[in-house]
Amino acid sequence: MEMQGRPGESKPMVVKLKAIEVTPESFQEYGQVIEASPDGEEFGPKDAQLDLNKGIPRFHIIRLEDQPLKFATITHHASVTQCLGSIGGHVWFLGVAKPSIVDSKEIKNDNSKANLQSRCGHFYLPPAVDDVQVFRISGPKFVKLNVGTWHAGPLFKEHSMDFYNLELSNTNEVDHTTHSFRKKDMVVFAIDD
Repeated sequence: MEMQGRPGESKPMVVKLKAIEVTPESFQEYGQVIEASPDGEEFGPKDAQLDLNKGIPRFHIIRLEDQPLKFATITHHASVTQCLGSIGGHVWFLGVAKPSIVDSKEIKNDNSKANLQSRCGHFYLPPAVDDVQVFRISGPKFVKLNVGTWHAGPLFKEHSMDFYNLELSNTNEVDHTTHSFRKKDMVVFAIDD
């Protein structure tokens, strides 16, 4: 992680992150990497372990435009896993941080943490600047984000790209919590590829 800018300036500090190539091992704290398997292979641990039981699943294609390799906000979904993959296996990037959802029972027992309550009702700890990682994803694979994994992207160099997305039909309306690093920490992340 490389930082540019000085604390105390009105402009946000730019934190440069080196992208890590996504592999099942490098991504395991955030979710799964799903790659091609032979036809007829039985369901197992290499398949996406989905949690879609709190609503109607929605599998759709999204077209994104102008998603440069920088971000200042990060989002999580507290009720659902999410799958993302590029159509055609083109290179794309995803910023992530580990889930930080707090059990409401823990809040009653420990008031020392800086818990926030989402507009969706759950409690969480904001992700720390030092906890953000960026992954480079290419080829015929997709990622499954664990419930609560913070994510920014998909981000890419092309003008536009199409992605398939599996979430719930109302995820963006009822299960979408966003944290702004620009407002809280005066930080913007830039991907160094």
